[in-house]
Amino acid sequence: MDIQNGYINQIKENHGKGRRYFITTFGCQMNAHDSEKLAGLLVQMGYTAGTSERDADVIVYNTCCVRENAENKVYGKLGYLKHLKAAKPHMKIALCGCMMQQDAVVDKLQNVYRHVDVIFGTYNLDRFPELLCAAYESNGMITDVWREHKEVAEDLPMVRENPYKAGVNVMYGCNNFCTYCIVPYVRGRERSRKPSDILNEIKKAADGGAKEILLLGQNVNSYGAGLDAPISFAQLLAKATEIDGVERVRFMTSHPKDCSDELIDVVRGNPKACSHIHLPFQSGSTEVLRRMNRKYTKEDYLHLTQKVQEQIPEVSLTTDIIVGFPGETEADFQDTMDVVRQVRFQGAFTFLYSKRSGTPAAAMDGQIPEDVAHERFNRLLEVVNEIVYERNRAQEKRAVRVLAETFDEARGVITGRADDNSIVHCAGDACDLGMMMDVRITEGKPFYLLGEKIH
Repeated sequence: MDIQNGYINQIKENHGKGRRYFITTFGCQMNAHDSEKLAGLLVQMGYTAGTSERDADVIVYNTCCVRENAENKVYGKLGYLKHLKAAKPHMKIALCGCMMQQDAVVDKLQNVYRHVDVIFGTYNLDRFPELLCAAYESNGMITDVWREHKEVAEDLPMVRENPYKAGVNVMYGCNNFCTYCIVPYVRGRERSRKPSDILNEIKKAADGGAKEILLLGQNVNSYGAGLDAPISFAQLLAKATEIDGVERVRFMTSHPKDCSDELIDVVRGNPKACSHIHLPFQSGSTEVLRRMNRKYTKEDYLHLTQKVQEQIPEVSLTTDIIVGFPGETEADFQDTMDVVRQVRFQGAFTFLYSKRSGTPAAAMDGQIPEDVAHERFNRLLEVVNEIVYERNRAQEKRAVRVLAETFDEARGVITGRADDNSIVHCAGDACDLGMMMDVRITEGKPFYLLGEKIH
């Protein structure tokens, strides 16, 4: 860190300006939170944020490998950077994240994309300053990918994307080994952070102005396993809401097989726990769920969502759905449509199955033809969007609490999210930013709500 600071200061003295960084994040909110830490490390090293790759001296791509499309985007951008770097030889390019935990990817980078300077993975984020320093001192590519996790690095600096919201990891990794998912292989097995470290990070975020906390984990419901002093995720959630300055707490993601009555009780009874639960069901077919290794049935899932909706009438349920999993029949797909119609989700992330090398599903018989999967996907999306629009229109005339997150000065519009995670736009001004606003919904649109402040 000190060496980098000295390097930046010398450049400022010689050229009258410093060095800039630019980070692009692919994938989930866990990756986005990691990128905030990388930005914090770069700022501590003396860099300032750039606005694009073109004006940056250090470019970081924090990658995702859950779907092939995300990987292809990275390779496409690397082609563009090769030409950019030819005109700016001092530029450093760093790649990190889940893609880097795959041997085939690292081999490809080392053989085809020699203009990349630093490659590191998901387990050694804190070593980035050291690796970047080595890249400046070396003419070659620096590769440091760990095969297993060691101690969780705490107290890393952070530059939050939004000053009023903070993501906080409660755990890393996953033990579920869904047959379609590469995450356990690139993020490792589950390991929970100590509750004291989590709560201290939340307190720091709240002291810095964060009103909303998002507790993050691949499966937050299994938090606490392996800790010396047992604690459930529901207990941790309750403790997070007690911290001064915290107005509300969200969490994701919940695995249906681990969603406990205790968690439902906390969401129902604690006004600072958001009445929003992201509960991926992936497929409505019990047979497909078995092949996915999801460890619940269609009936189990419907029973759980019915219980949640009965006990928390105002709850917003969102979900993830995969279309075209190997062996999926039209009857299986209709089971998925049936779950969507019965539960009536407030929102859904819908995906075409993406074959990931190294996962059991990639070798399964019955791979679905692309045209069949796309046709089913379009039918699903039509039903999901229709239900979301109906639910949004049903919110008209309701009063909701909105955290004002951004302000569009040209239009005089504040944008934020309600407790149920709905996006809300309303007239306002810059002084509203960071405030919890009472808003009456005037119109429900297909993907957001319009409202007016209640004075």
